[in-house]
Amino acid sequence: MLKLGVLGVGAIATVDYGVLPNLHHIADKVELVALCDPVEERTAAAAKTYGARETYATLDEMLDASDIDLVLNLTPIPAHGPTSLKILEAGKHLATEKPLATTMEEADALIDLAAASGLKIVCSPPNMLYPSRIEAARLIREGVIGKVAFAKVRASHGGPASMMNWPTDPTWFYQEGSGPLFDVGVYGIHEMLGLLGPAKRVSAFSGVTEPTRVVRSGPYAGKEITVTTDDNTLIMLDFGGGTFAVVDGTFNVNAAKGPRLEVFGRKGTLNLPNNLPVNGGRGIDLFLLEAAAGLSGWVDLDLAHLEPAQQRVDKLRRALLVDHLADVVNGTAEEVMGGDVARHALEIMLKAHESARTGQALELTTTFSRS
Repeated sequence: MLKLGVLGVGAIATVDYGVLPNLHHIADKVELVALCDPVEERTAAAAKTYGARETYATLDEMLDASDIDLVLNLTPIPAHGPTSLKILEAGKHLATEKPLATTMEEADALIDLAAASGLKIVCSPPNMLYPSRIEAARLIREGVIGKVAFAKVRASHGGPASMMNWPTDPTWFYQEGSGPLFDVGVYGIHEMLGLLGPAKRVSAFSGVTEPTRVVRSGPYAGKEITVTTDDNTLIMLDFGGGTFAVVDGTFNVNAAKGPRLEVFGRKGTLNLPNNLPVNGGRGIDLFLLEAAAGLSGWVDLDLAHLEPAQQRVDKLRRALLVDHLADVVNGTAEEVMGGDVARHALEIMLKAHESARTGQALELTTTFSRS
């Protein structure tokens, strides 16, 4: 049984689709031991609700005093790098929210330390653990739609200031060191990397759509936020051999219809919806030029075999990150969300902003191995 400490007891930890309410599904693998958050009342309440026997106000205190094997890092984006480094330095396996860090130097330090210490890193987002994404990757890998020409993913939403009843102050999402590319665009990037492999070049447009945002509703309704980081980024990725992809990272998608993800190959097309249970999440639309002798058309795929795995994903929700780390540490699963993939995604995001400033397509220097 692996012992877990959780750093950060905010919304992602405690909402109904969050980590703590769903850890009981993996009680055979992971025991929740410790919670850490500077807001002590929040930590105490969560410990009582979810059965953590230890609470701490600082990460240093938890790492010094608690007998834990794993730490889940749910801190805000700018804190990921420094806090994750402390976790690894203390000899603990790491599961962290995205992005892995905010600089390449931080990411390199995390990966090097983990490798030298025999520790495991998994980094959100978990999209490539979804059965529909695993199946789509298999179809692409086996050449069902032929050589991929290009793909598109719509990963964005309207931003927390535009959402109904966002529970906390959303200001930091719009500040330097955060922004929609790190917050939501990263999901689409990871999906593209999972389906198409490591990219070779990146180019992008990026900017601020409006200098001020006003919180729409919730406890901070009416608050004005000065936007100090780009809130609208569009990325083009070059995977080599004439295969390209388009990814958005923006707080300007208030509504959309159509598939989340489209992959266009020389022999056919794959469409994938969002994976959220409320949206169905189980379908894959497949078009083939040779669906039957001399006929093109959309093909009905029998995906019944994916349903047990999808039901598990639906149950675990955000706890899926902890489940994957436990399986990797126990040697019962191959690493899907490892640090090398997260570092490659980070380089894409950082160089997307650089490309937007310079007007140049930039070569990528990191890569990862596909299982």
